[in-house]
Amino acid sequence: MKKRSLFLGGALSALGIGGLGYYITNAFLYLPKKDEKLVREREVNALRLIQDEFDALPKEEVSIPSPYGYDLNAIFVTPHPHKKYMIFAHGVTENKLNSIKYMNLFIKKGFNAVIYDHRRHGDSGGETTSYGYYEKFDLKAVVDELIRRVGDDVFLGIHGESMGAATTLLYGGGVEDRADFYIADCPYSDFGEQLAYRMSVELNLPAKLLLPLVNRTLKWREGYSLKELSPISVIQNIQKPVLFIHSMEDDYILPKMTEELFHKKQGAKMLHLDFRGTHAQSYNEDPEKYDRVIQQFLDEVVTPEKEDAR
Repeated sequence: MKKRSLFLGGALSALGIGGLGYYITNAFLYLPKKDEKLVREREVNALRLIQDEFDALPKEEVSIPSPYGYDLNAIFVTPHPHKKYMIFAHGVTENKLNSIKYMNLFIKKGFNAVIYDHRRHGDSGGETTSYGYYEKFDLKAVVDELIRRVGDDVFLGIHGESMGAATTLLYGGGVEDRADFYIADCPYSDFGEQLAYRMSVELNLPAKLLLPLVNRTLKWREGYSLKELSPISVIQNIQKPVLFIHSMEDDYILPKMTEELFHKKQGAKMLHLDFRGTHAQSYNEDPEKYDRVIQQFLDEVVTPEKEDAR
């Protein structure tokens, strides 16, 4: 009887530990998304989306097949006749409407644009959020569709915010360094570290001790591990210029993560941490400064690199 009790106790403990791993992975795989209507109202009220102006832009809604069996909803916006394009990757819980403010900035600089919804966001398919693992290959599908439509000689930049920034770096460093430049606004350098930080802050859990459990559960459920969600492990593979942006007031993803990425990135790069605002609010707090920083990056880093490559 005693041996049986010990076995039952061990089994129940194992179930409890396994249940905790399932609970934690559920929390981030199915993180609640913002309602599209509320995102639209927020952007309209802040005058970052002028509906009449957006409606007047020449554009086409496109369904792009993901390599994972669902469709990605994208909008190709083409006010200019030439082959200069920006692709925008939004953050977790957001959708492509959040990218319009960045799109407008680049349209004024002579770029066409592609805004799209990540998997499990907006009008795209997909069951879970993978924090860059599947999203980086979806981004490649968007790039491939752009090249198919415009040609391989397209001049391309990719801008990402938060998870979209991490996805952009994972794409450039781990899939293909196809873009001519990248802009990473408040990315995490390593999702495992970011998860540990958030668990300690929000749940007061011994996060570092729980990460191996979370990692095993994630691998079992989704087929990838936390170490595969680490932009800093591939950043050295990006040869093209990267602009890193972060606010020192961001306490959700700490700016030191962007600093770490910047220092490990080889070659052409630029870093701006002197923005105001909480997470992913650098543009919202000071759009004029954001514009100036991007123009400086294009003028001082991207253009010289492009000329040197000729």
